[in-house]
Amino acid sequence: MPATLTYPGIYVEEVPSGVHPIAGVSTADTAFVDFFARGPINDAQRITSSADFERVFGGLDDLSEASYAIQQYYLNGGQIAWVVRVASGDPGTATLDLGAALGSAPGQAMTLSAANPGSWGNNLQAAAVGVRASDGSIATDRFNLVVREVRPAPGGKVEVLTTEVFRNLNMTVGDKSYAKTVVNDQSQLVHVTDVGLGALPTTATPNDTGDGPADVSAFEEFTGGTPGSRPTANDLVGDADEKTGMYALDRIAPFVFNLLCLPAATNLTTDRDPGPMQSVLSAAEAYCELKRAFLIMDIPVLVATATQMGQYLKDLEALSLRSNHAALYFPRLQMPDALQDNRLRNVGASGTMAGVYARTDSTRGVWKAPAGTDAALRNAQLAVRLDDLENGGLNPLGVNVLRNFPVFGNISWGARTLDGADQQASEWKYIPVRRTALFIEESLYEGLKWVVFEPNDEPLWAQIRMNVGAFMNNLFRQGAFQGNTPTKAYFVKCDSETTTQNDIDRGVVNILVGFAPLKPAEFVVIRIQQLAGQIET
Repeated sequence: MPATLTYPGIYVEEVPSGVHPIAGVSTADTAFVDFFARGPINDAQRITSSADFERVFGGLDDLSEASYAIQQYYLNGGQIAWVVRVASGDPGTATLDLGAALGSAPGQAMTLSAANPGSWGNNLQAAAVGVRASDGSIATDRFNLVVREVRPAPGGKVEVLTTEVFRNLNMTVGDKSYAKTVVNDQSQLVHVTDVGLGALPTTATPNDTGDGPADVSAFEEFTGGTPGSRPTANDLVGDADEKTGMYALDRIAPFVFNLLCLPAATNLTTDRDPGPMQSVLSAAEAYCELKRAFLIMDIPVLVATATQMGQYLKDLEALSLRSNHAALYFPRLQMPDALQDNRLRNVGASGTMAGVYARTDSTRGVWKAPAGTDAALRNAQLAVRLDDLENGGLNPLGVNVLRNFPVFGNISWGARTLDGADQQASEWKYIPVRRTALFIEESLYEGLKWVVFEPNDEPLWAQIRMNVGAFMNNLFRQGAFQGNTPTKAYFVKCDSETTTQNDIDRGVVNILVGFAPLKPAEFVVIRIQQLAGQIET
């Protein structure tokens, strides 16, 4: 506010500059939706490494196509994944009644359950440990709880993977050490679903250190955990109102996802009924358009030749599944399966390509096509090798072919969206053009929220032009656009021409942003001419 001028002298005021820097959003944060061995159900988790994925979701599982896709994602350069576990097959939750350990007195029982459903919970063990009072006797109102996750080891022994210890618990509701509150707030392994009240019996096994029972036999095992099964179409899609299935990604705000992979969708198609697969992919394409994201689509395992790929494209067209927010790769890949002594497993290419997208974005930018000799496919072999003629038959149809070349190895050799068939003549023919536009759109959407409810007049328009222009100019300097000058590369318009008085009266401000996208050099033509001999003079 202006200072109140009361005395002769100099007054200093700070005047707002109107600068609201717009930061570019992420470009390759990838979402995976599928069945997993463990983990929260219908709750998207941010995962940053393969080890993180194994800790939260159990790692590789033969029933989970996405578990292999996620492994490939990180091996090929992926950094951030959003993983959604769906409740397929109604998996059971392992439980344990610790009443016996607590003396089985009336009102003394405590029931524990695994943190989430699945047969993994059967590897949990727990023990109630007595606490010695100052006089050496066992306290009657306190106990320690030890929970651990184990797995079988040679010689009939067990290997302890994780241990949690909760000390000086009691059964008094409202107390800061109340067992149910403490365990449910802190444990990553279990929940207390029921707990008795009153003083504890003196039969709990004592231990002077308080770190665990003196005898390993004091541990009791959880039972009742059952695995799920491969997801159905309804599991993958979920419910938009309940935020289940892929719609669980709605809850990750203010974060965003940029790529979506649904490897399990290809298991839903049959010769007799393509409906389940269609429902999933159609919903996924619509969801990606809504979220300004991009779908990397897998193909069924039975599509193993170029001819079959051409027929599959016709099926997609009949099902109205061509979209400029999606891309398709052929052929499928083979990768070593750690669960099967590293024998090769046939997998879809979506996880691998999502990693290639992420690697390309970090080294070159989202405007660079994730294809070419530097788009190597790590830890993967091609299920089928194609030649130039077969490649030439699929590329004009909008299929991105994975190729093997001497020296370079297995690489991505296509950069078209599913809307990129030559006959469609789409302006969104190329993947980098589509993804650059999505990046700009999402960045401006997040970076211009300060504009809402500002006075809608020239001072606001000038600030918008300045801030959006600075963002676009930064991209221009990074080489994101065609043109050797800013005026040839992009424009930002927000003035009385874009926003009329009628717009102002309706509370609308219109911002027009244009850019000249970079398009990949898909065909390189070399012309060689023989020079005729010249007559010397």
